[in-house]
Amino acid sequence: MSKLDSLVDMYLRESPDSQYYLHDFITSLESYKALLMLPADEQAELAIVLCSRLSPGKPIAGLTSASSEPTQDGDARLRALLSALLRRKQHFSEEQLLALIRGLEYLPLRWQDNPHSHLGAAIRRFVDSEGVLSDALLNSCRNLIRSWLERGTDTAKLARRLTEITGEKDAVPPVPLVRNGEIFAEAILDDMQDMKAPCRDLWARLLSHASDSETGSPTAKWVAQTKRWIEAIGEAEVAKRLCKWLSLISRPAEENTDRTITYSNGYTFTHDPRAFIEVHLAILKGMAWIAGLISCDELSRVVGKVGISAYAKIPGTGPRATRVGNACVWALGNIGSDCALAQLALMKVKVKFGTAQNSIEKALVKLAGKLGVSPDELGEMSVPDYGLTEVGRHEEKLGDYTAVLEVDGRKPSITFKNHEGKAMKSVPVAVKRDFEQDLKELRGNAKDLEKMLSAQRERLDNIFLAQKTWPLALWRERYLDHPVVGMLARRLIWWFMVEGKETAAIWLDGNLLMPDGTPLELYGDTTVRIWHPIECSTEEVLAWRRFLFEHMVQQPFKQAHREIYLLTDAERTTRIYSNRFASHVIKQHQFSSLCAARGWKNRLRLFVDDDYPPAFRELPLWDMRAEFWIDGIGDAFTDEFVLESGAFRYLSTDQVRFYPINADQVSAHAYGGGYTGSGADPIPMEDIPLIVLSEILRDVDLFVGVTSVGNDPTWGDGGPGGRFRDYWKTLSFGELGETAETRREIIAGLLPRLKIGRVSRLDGRFLRVSGKLRTYKIHLGSGNILMEPNDQYLCIVKAPNWSTKNDKLFLPFEGDDKLSVIISKAFLLAADDEITDPTINSQIRHS
Repeated sequence: MSKLDSLVDMYLRESPDSQYYLHDFITSLESYKALLMLPADEQAELAIVLCSRLSPGKPIAGLTSASSEPTQDGDARLRALLSALLRRKQHFSEEQLLALIRGLEYLPLRWQDNPHSHLGAAIRRFVDSEGVLSDALLNSCRNLIRSWLERGTDTAKLARRLTEITGEKDAVPPVPLVRNGEIFAEAILDDMQDMKAPCRDLWARLLSHASDSETGSPTAKWVAQTKRWIEAIGEAEVAKRLCKWLSLISRPAEENTDRTITYSNGYTFTHDPRAFIEVHLAILKGMAWIAGLISCDELSRVVGKVGISAYAKIPGTGPRATRVGNACVWALGNIGSDCALAQLALMKVKVKFGTAQNSIEKALVKLAGKLGVSPDELGEMSVPDYGLTEVGRHEEKLGDYTAVLEVDGRKPSITFKNHEGKAMKSVPVAVKRDFEQDLKELRGNAKDLEKMLSAQRERLDNIFLAQKTWPLALWRERYLDHPVVGMLARRLIWWFMVEGKETAAIWLDGNLLMPDGTPLELYGDTTVRIWHPIECSTEEVLAWRRFLFEHMVQQPFKQAHREIYLLTDAERTTRIYSNRFASHVIKQHQFSSLCAARGWKNRLRLFVDDDYPPAFRELPLWDMRAEFWIDGIGDAFTDEFVLESGAFRYLSTDQVRFYPINADQVSAHAYGGGYTGSGADPIPMEDIPLIVLSEILRDVDLFVGVTSVGNDPTWGDGGPGGRFRDYWKTLSFGELGETAETRREIIAGLLPRLKIGRVSRLDGRFLRVSGKLRTYKIHLGSGNILMEPNDQYLCIVKAPNWSTKNDKLFLPFEGDDKLSVIISKAFLLAADDEITDPTINSQIRHS
């Protein structure tokens, strides 16, 4: 054993065997100090010894020692010592540098003590001293550069620096992409193989430059260089390629590719097919930045889709690519066109988790500042018309034919007429041949329009607590007569302040009508605000509900039929909180998504040593914050209620409270123990404005009604271990809440019009359906089913959708999926002798 090996072994014996960062402890060791006091030539040899030990199984030229033993993924102690040696401005011979490069080329990066970051400086000192690199050393550097480029953003940065050191700054860099089944990367590499050399070289430079994206947003220097590459390639060509490549990121990696990485310590990690490896994340982020320097509507739409896809969550893991989503937000904000603004507005509604919402909000606030308007106004202003020339409709001449883009309900459709006005059954051949680009743009508008309608529906459903008022002319421009928003606004009821008197009206057949059908006359100084049933008497609300049925007006969400939640005697007794929705078991991930959709903030709870605030919604206009107290269910990682990622599958619900908006938040530990911490007094329930109380409790009712395991027909056995059997039975067939009571009222009006009306009737909490084989009771809250005569439970996970065959059946509002489920089950069971599903049949015919 050599002297150096003996000294290293002594150092290892004195220092603890740990992968954690122990710098302060290690540097105090006598053996560590002795190694750093060796003569310069021995320190150089020591570096080679350490490289050999850090890279077991790889022959290192220049080392004769045979005592190297494998270490775990680069022992932290050896890495710390090697980093210290390389930091000392040690001069190495060519042979020693070759050994160092080969030793560090495949050494895994860790978050502490990476010798890689100091190797470039050692090579620079050699160049400064010798003036030139030999072919052998130059080739080793090239291999190292290629290896670093493929491994991630940190080493890619080192690779670019090493390129400058070796004097090959002007050489065409390798494209920092790996063939690992990720669709976008495979497409880029395939396309570049087909390019001619000059074009391929330019793209290699641009994509290599794109991977230099470690900053939060592009620097001025980065932008200037990017613009030069764009100009060299051609802006139209760059936009075309980016549209193609970026559009592919929503697709998961190919199934037949191995996405498992094995580290030298034996640890393996398999990338989810929807996730991206580190080096690809860097280049995707840079590609989004590049797109942000090109004003092209088609590319802006692609960037918006990429942002939504990047922010989409992988169950048990989190967002696919947060940094790529953030880059898309920057890009759209930087473009600032109407189309880019529309994509930001769409992302704001579609993307649900907090970090992304913050990034989008900042971009919109920045843009609003540039335009001198508020963020809310920008949200109203940024809704594009998608080429519609009137509310919900657009006609465009394409040769001898006319294309008609029209919205019927939720979904836009494109139809064609010939020169005689006759409807065509399909897209005319001449249109496909002569107007390919126009047809593509029309179809793109239709897809975007469908998404925007959904986004605007959510926005309008959330404005009741904003208490916003518009001058008549502005309201007409942004709501009533807007080609897109008008499709929703014309089916809503609004308050109109005319000469000091406020009157409610809705748009129908070119007029604003009151509930008795009388037209409302308006004047220039009229102001408008959204109507809410809590401000009206029962008679007025019923009058509006009759109006909707009589005139077949389907509202985009519940407004006239909106549930109202008033203070109960129990809440007056508890005084500072509501227990109305306590003691439920809900699905955490579904609940978290609903929170984001309704403007609430909620942290996903993990079984870790940490504290969590309750789910909350801030109400700035009212200077208060609503809280919904929840806790994780489960007490160990082996528990069936805790996912492998550590996230709780289910939550238990508790109180609803209100606090001043700036009051400190309470928190509860993930392991349980209740909420503690706020010194502020809760706001008494009786002091909460009626509309605030109603809308907040409606949100919480929605959370419980949608995410409770009691609505899951597969939980009839009580879930894992039967732990919640009693809860499931109580919720599945218990008393009806406000939402279910509204559903009961709607079904009562529908039954006389339905084919199943003669064999169906309402019976308390149930819709009773008499089939040919048995009689069934469908609960109006959960949609679960009992069969007579012995109330045997019938599990139907999914019934055929009746709505596809009954499109003409009128419902006064959109959005109650449970109502559709209940009616679907009623249609199925009314003809139970025709059911072919063996699982359902076996239950029905079993007595």
